Amino acid sequence: MTRISFADSFVWGTATSAYQIEGAWDADGKGESIWDRFTHTPGTIQDGSTGDVACDHYNRYEEDVALMAALGLDAYRFSISWSRVLPAGRGALNQAGLDFYSRLVDALLAHNIAPWVTLYHWDLPQALQDEGGWEVRATAEAFVEYADVMSRHLGDRVKHWITHNEPFVAAFLGNAWGIHAPGKKEFPKALRVAHHLLLSHGLAVPVIRGNSPESKVGITLDLSPAVPASLGSADIQAAQFYDGFHNRWFLDPVCGRGYPQDILALYNMPDNPTGMIADDAMDCVQPGDMETVAVPIDFLGLNYYFRTVSSHPHDKSELPQTAFRLTAADNTNMGWEVAPQGLYDMLNRLHTDYNVPAIYITENGSSYDDDLDESGRVRDVLRQRYLREHLFVCNQAIRNGVPLQGYFSWSLLDNFEWAFGYLQRFGNIHVDYETQKRTIKDSAYWYRDVIAARGFDLV
Repeated sequence: MTRISFADSFVWGTATSAYQIEGAWDADGKGESIWDRFTHTPGTIQDGSTGDVACDHYNRYEEDVALMAALGLDAYRFSISWSRVLPAGRGALNQAGLDFYSRLVDALLAHNIAPWVTLYHWDLPQALQDEGGWEVRATAEAFVEYADVMSRHLGDRVKHWITHNEPFVAAFLGNAWGIHAPGKKEFPKALRVAHHLLLSHGLAVPVIRGNSPESKVGITLDLSPAVPASLGSADIQAAQFYDGFHNRWFLDPVCGRGYPQDILALYNMPDNPTGMIADDAMDCVQPGDMETVAVPIDFLGLNYYFRTVSSHPHDKSELPQTAFRLTAADNTNMGWEVAPQGLYDMLNRLHTDYNVPAIYITENGSSYDDDLDESGRVRDVLRQRYLREHLFVCNQAIRNGVPLQGYFSWSLLDNFEWAFGYLQRFGNIHVDYETQKRTIKDSAYWYRDVIAARGFDLV
């Protein structure tokens, strides 16, 4: 086989999130988010930066949409800043914020680019955090109000909705390990956060469908195949735990299986071997919740970046932050292993073990040092290779019968990369943060050609 071909119906896109690119953090009536508060707290971001300006997309969206059109994209996945639309998280609507997203949607449609909206990409309104954040059930109820507002106002034009992006990251990096906003380190409460995130998904799906009956609705999970570092029983056990903790804890409830019983059993053991105490955290689960979480979805979004090579530490208190290390020579600048085989394995697993109705890769990408050469080009050969290898396994999975229907590269623009600040560059397009000049990278031109041809030649 020398030609890798995709169906004409396969969706080609790219993705961003509001806090990472919009800037205008307090403009036109926008409320404060937990990421505004977190980045303004000294010591939280590696380079001391904030997303106050970021890529200034709020003011430059027309230029950015024109660049998307130049790449020939079918679709653009972006998130809504909840606090830009509902500054207090509920109640009074900020019309200026809503109008921005309406203009963005219209600009996309004018270029024949389908808008894919993610409602929550980690930037909870600070007003709701002050009332308990995702630890309390009321925030899930506020999310439904927010989903109702957005789907009523944009549902006539937006036909693809994602409720949440990576609830694992929002729950655990933000509330168990303090790496992300809101910067908490309380594992039992992170379990409550995770449940309320999933509950809000289940509550919001029928509301979105009611407001936009022709829409497709799903959720995006970050899934990482767990591979034992050795054939020793301790490492095999560590991989099984990681799979349950990271993947199945979210995948199983969404697919109607409830929380994985093996992980619940571990959490409930006195002096449990995971080093994490549940402390009755799951008492937040009320009758009927799991049926709500398991509402049928039209598609599952998969964010894939790497496998996780799992080993059992000598000190259980290290779990799970440092128990699962990547060990490979071929890493991106994030230290993440380049492992397209992991994407292939996960796609097949979602099909054979979970029988999901449709899959879209909603994020996949790589960070490398990207500099403009003397001619003004970004010759990012490693990123192009990364794209080629991952698209190859996507094609192989489709040949196996996996219902993979689209691919969104991460990310459209170099941007604010959360706790790393501006130290990592994932973009299809290079951004000079001082001048805001955009430069399409060589890998993005290659991606453009793949989209136009619906495939590529193996070389």
